[in-house]
Amino acid sequence: MTSSKTALIQKLNSKEATIGIVGLGYVGLPLMLRYNAVGYRVLGIDIDQGKVSALNEGRSYIEHIAGDKVRQARESGFEATTDFARVSECDAVILCVPTPLNKYREPDMSFVINTVDSLKVALRAGQVVSLESTTYPGTTEEELLPRVEEGGLKVGEDLFLVYSPEREDPGNKHFETSTIPKVVGGHTEECREVGVALYKPAIDTVVPVSSTKVAEMTKLLENIHRAVNIGLVNEMKVVADRMGIDIFEVIEAAATKPFGFTAYYPGPGLGGHCIPIDPFYLTWKAREYGLHTRFIELSGEVNRAMPEYVIGKLMDGLNENGKALKGSRVLVLGIAYKKNVDDMRESPSVEIMELLQAKGANVAYSDPHVPTFPKMREHHFDLSSEPLDSAMLADYDAVILATDHDSFDYDMIRDYAQLLVDTRGKYRNEKNADNIVRA
Repeated sequence: MTSSKTALIQKLNSKEATIGIVGLGYVGLPLMLRYNAVGYRVLGIDIDQGKVSALNEGRSYIEHIAGDKVRQARESGFEATTDFARVSECDAVILCVPTPLNKYREPDMSFVINTVDSLKVALRAGQVVSLESTTYPGTTEEELLPRVEEGGLKVGEDLFLVYSPEREDPGNKHFETSTIPKVVGGHTEECREVGVALYKPAIDTVVPVSSTKVAEMTKLLENIHRAVNIGLVNEMKVVADRMGIDIFEVIEAAATKPFGFTAYYPGPGLGGHCIPIDPFYLTWKAREYGLHTRFIELSGEVNRAMPEYVIGKLMDGLNENGKALKGSRVLVLGIAYKKNVDDMRESPSVEIMELLQAKGANVAYSDPHVPTFPKMREHHFDLSSEPLDSAMLADYDAVILATDHDSFDYDMIRDYAQLLVDTRGKYRNEKNADNIVRA
């Protein structure tokens, strides 16, 4: 056992280590709170001065994370900063930065690379660096390894390099950071041992794997599994609709089989940071090996076509009412990517809004979890959430139920919408409502 490794594991086990979390979003912020709660000093680092200021003032900017928890963390030693040089104070550096796709649907590694380039000069012997961002197999070895060794530190001896994919599910009350098992892969066996020591005090179950590539591929398999099955059920929704069959009734009947079937449900498209993006990370990397991942890419095509399918159903409904989409007033209900959260990442609702706008509709939205349309990298709407009432609903030519938040008054929506496009199956039992179009 190297002296650096022995000393670092002892610091982690005794909770004398300082944990640095780089990227304080939906992954980094819960992780910070967990390490703080179990007794570590935590330093949060983010390029967004607004986030840093909010945290240092004891405020949360994520709806399902209570401000009280942030205040308690501040009172017990947590601090946030935009100064990457302060990485030198940390014994562990956990990277939780975005890994989106570029306009060609290829991996955009700029956030990871820029982050590592910003902190590499502050790295020192006796630290562990863990990447949690979802990415393609080989990223840790190809992008992080050479950069962290630039200053002369040797990974596996002086510095320890780990990949441990994030597994957050915003708004899921059944799981929290501590109860979701943590997969950990190290660049060397020594790195893996340090990685296990890093996560074991904070996470109930740690799952060591043989390499960073295995850990990277594990995360992709988890989300590709979901993407492929959602693509399958979305395609079956289109077929069932054409045949006059209720796909939700079919799924519920199939789900009574006690083995060999897992229920997935259709919707207006895929959302969240993982499921719409991760398959393309693998398909891109597979091309380097001369492979064409046809099955994965086909599911991506099906899922990406869903917003267009919703617009087509809307146009059919408007046509029945003697109206064109161009010039119609359309209200989108729910713009977060899933129910009961404020998470807007890759939300299909936004693509629906852009398609509506491109076709000449006048677009508005209502979402109690997203009061104002946020600043996003690729999407821009100068809109605020409209308060729902009967007169307002009746004033729109059409209403699209895109995200089925529990707080919506579904009876009022049904009773007062001139045309209601249901993408979530909330009105599947409304047999006699002639204003409802199922999409």
